[in-house]
Amino acid sequence: MLTTSGRTDAQVAVAAARAGASVVREMYGGSPERFDKGAGDFATAADLAAEQAILDVLRTLRPDDAVTGEESGATGAAEAGRRWLVDPLCGTLNYAVHNMLVGVNVALRGGGRVVAAATADPFADEVYWTDTDRARLLARDGAETRLTPSPGSHLVDLNLDPPFPNAPGFLAARLLADPAFTARFRPRVVSTTLAVAWVAAGRRAAYVTDGDLRDSVHFPAGIALCEAAGCVVTGLDGEPPYTGANGLIAAADHETHAALLAMARSRADA
Repeated sequence: MLTTSGRTDAQVAVAAARAGASVVREMYGGSPERFDKGAGDFATAADLAAEQAILDVLRTLRPDDAVTGEESGATGAAEAGRRWLVDPLCGTLNYAVHNMLVGVNVALRGGGRVVAAATADPFADEVYWTDTDRARLLARDGAETRLTPSPGSHLVDLNLDPPFPNAPGFLAARLLADPAFTARFRPRVVSTTLAVAWVAAGRRAAYVTDGDLRDSVHFPAGIALCEAAGCVVTGLDGEPPYTGANGLIAAADHETHAALLAMARSRADA
């Protein structure tokens, strides 16, 4: 979509993600105030400030669209045809302890699907973006390259954070004790959905998480990037993502996906 702002939805997503990433970089390294969200979760002042920066961009360039922000909640009509999903700082605990593994996610859902998305890495100063037809990496120097998935690293990122709606049948942590998994793959746990974008870019072979992603602001950008790049993306049950509390397997190719799906199913059947 191109409006009077002169920018496509993908360009708006990139601009918004970059605005949030700039705030995250600027506030890094201090002792940001924490705001308890319950169940062991919290936000920092950087989460709030980054979300505000993203909202400022969206309200300027897409004032008629609805928005759901992780920290500010939903604005606009509940059944809006276009809704931005904002995750201003994915990896808050990493950030709070001065770990730079974080991402900034912005996605636009329209017509029941994500139609534009961007994930920014504040510290590499890179932005992964898609308009669903293309998936690209925008580097610090402005150069753009196509996102190309690859299973070659054998690195599989696991999300070990709760909740676990498929437990006790499936727990990602159990994959770490599965001989078939450790014989074929090398586990990584970075605790940020930046790793989902890495699958699209060939920096991870796959990403696996439990959870109900239907109302999540964390995953839509990464899933859209993976799908546009040609990855194989399903729930833990092999069904499409967002169809229930069925988690996510995003894999660089069919072979990797089939292996992880079989392991997930065997863990559930054990």
